[in-house]
Amino acid sequence: MILTAAHVLGDFLFQNDWLAKRKGQLPYLLLHGLIHALVAYLLYQAWTAWSLPVAIFVVHLAIDATKQRVAPDSARGFLLDQGAHLASLAGIGWLFTEQGWLPEFSGAGYIPMVVAAGFVATVLGAGYFIGKVAGRMKEENDLQIEGLLNGGAMIGNLERALIFLFLFINEPMGIGFLVAAKSILRFEEAKKQKLAEYVLIGTLLSFSTAIAIASATKWALGL
Repeated sequence: MILTAAHVLGDFLFQNDWLAKRKGQLPYLLLHGLIHALVAYLLYQAWTAWSLPVAIFVVHLAIDATKQRVAPDSARGFLLDQGAHLASLAGIGWLFTEQGWLPEFSGAGYIPMVVAAGFVATVLGAGYFIGKVAGRMKEENDLQIEGLLNGGAMIGNLERALIFLFLFINEPMGIGFLVAAKSILRFEEAKKQKLAEYVLIGTLLSFSTAIAIASATKWALGL
């Protein structure tokens, strides 16, 4: 779980758009891999286990380099990429533990690390995925969205942050108030069928991913 948390932080918190757009160039790809290796090393806190960050560095580079060549920049490509990374981390963790190359995690800082990673995945990770889905819908249906630049993305980030908070303070009823508030504010858009369907799909996708990731985070806290 710690390696998963490190991956989430490395991919969505410590990788900005500037770096993501340049990963097709070797120096920036190496920098990205180094960030992942360093975050995993710092979070796991096994200071003599240098082979762990080295393995993560090499495998992460291999997956990202492959993605640059074969995976499209789409929602499906994003899911395949993240699935490959998480599977590789599970494999590295299992192999290193079985071979005795990695000591058992001490547990120091486990809760704040998992909560931070869950929050980042809920707000930023899910936002990236939803942005890809929404972008494809806009392109395929030739939708003209009026409003603030990146306003929809900011609203989505805020609503998922609130959902994460409501679930962690055991107040899921607050999610219902969010739905009602958003419905009222989007009332005029609901009069146009294409735009209404676009907003509804985006909202349901945002809410469902936020609930799923926040729930998975609460489950992980008990491990």
